[in-house]
Amino acid sequence: MKDYFKIEGPAVISFSGGRTSGYMLWRILQAHQGILPDDVKVIFANTGKEMPETLDFVRDCGVHWNVPITWVEYRAKTDDGKQIAVVNYETASRKGEPFEILIRERKYLPNPFARFCTVELKVRPMHRYLKSIGWTEWDSCIGFRADEQRRVAKLGRQDYGKHETKTAPLASAGIGIHEIMKFWAEHSFDLKLKVNSKGNSAHGNCDLCFLKKTSHIISLIRENPDRAEWWAEQERVVTEIGQANSVTGALFNLGRPSYKRMIEIAKSQSEIFDYGDESLQDCSCTD
Repeated sequence: MKDYFKIEGPAVISFSGGRTSGYMLWRILQAHQGILPDDVKVIFANTGKEMPETLDFVRDCGVHWNVPITWVEYRAKTDDGKQIAVVNYETASRKGEPFEILIRERKYLPNPFARFCTVELKVRPMHRYLKSIGWTEWDSCIGFRADEQRRVAKLGRQDYGKHETKTAPLASAGIGIHEIMKFWAEHSFDLKLKVNSKGNSAHGNCDLCFLKKTSHIISLIRENPDRAEWWAEQERVVTEIGQANSVTGALFNLGRPSYKRMIEIAKSQSEIFDYGDESLQDCSCTD
């Protein structure tokens, strides 16, 4: 029987900092007796808006499993074209700096129909790092599960360059969320973010990501009002630096109130109105 976790390099394990991609990493490590080949890299791309627990989890996986994890971040365009920085747990951005740099360069905000943040802050920094160490072609192991067939089907349609071939070892091996959650429930450490019965967490990805359900965002603001200030500030600034207006990117999501308004709603402690939207779970940032 084929072992989908026995991989040949050059290959990159795309680690989002979630339980699913963490489990994928563990299975690949087990298939290689705990030591990855030299031409297999683990990369985590930090936007600066991940939850603190996510950064702790990435660090813990590296320490407990004795596996090198390369942390990369987006940087402003320079003459050398690198646009990345290699950081670590201690030096990683925690105030949205990489994301803010990107927004200032674009002069408008990402939104549900133009999610350039994922490509620019996650995918391309990983690619730039691999090219900086001399790689020209590689396989990318993505943490999509067997119960996420819609996302798996999209893999073949995502084209970020001919140098990359995407694989989904978990989906190929028939592994779903229940097996993954059982693993973490029994493991010596875990990601310290709450999940629902389907294994999803409102706290995952960027702390107040515009793809999350409106009611979830307002609840998260009530939980920690400070985390919303950055998002409200980005919506304020883009109206001052050109190109953005109510139609072309002055809000992260035109289908809901601004982050400033959601802060006001959260502070009012009134009942949260159901805006009828659903969390969009098919972003590449997720597990």
